Amino acid sequence: MVDWKQYKGESKERGSLAMEVYVVESTPITEPEFVKQNLPAHLAYQAEQELAGRLMFAESLSDESGDNMKGSGLIIYKVPSLEMAREIAEQDPMHLSGARSFRIRRWLINEGSLQIDIKLSAQSVSLAND
Repeated sequence: MVDWKQYKGESKERGSLAMEVYVVESTPITEPEFVKQNLPAHLAYQAEQELAGRLMFAESLSDESGDNMKGSGLIIYKVPSLEMAREIAEQDPMHLSGARSFRIRRWLINEGSLQIDIKLSAQSVSLAND
């Protein structure tokens, strides 16, 4: 096992991006109807986090087959600390209500690419190759 700060430092020394974000896996622990009841408050909360610049990405996960959605989701926060990410996740109405539980982890982004196509007059934004 390697200390996280050491690992992050080594990534930077190699010339990697070393962008630290926080990944929250949110899993339903109640009946689907209770999860659905909490969806409007959850979505409003996510919109608040997005407006505040803390929410990087969020949405549903499929099951292992890729054919079904069981209500679990993945949320990525771009905030200064694990503690802040945990506080944000704890205040999510899905978690506060007991409809879902969550696990949180640091994620160090080093490799990859992302292209965004923005058409201002068409008011369109999409990921390239959509």
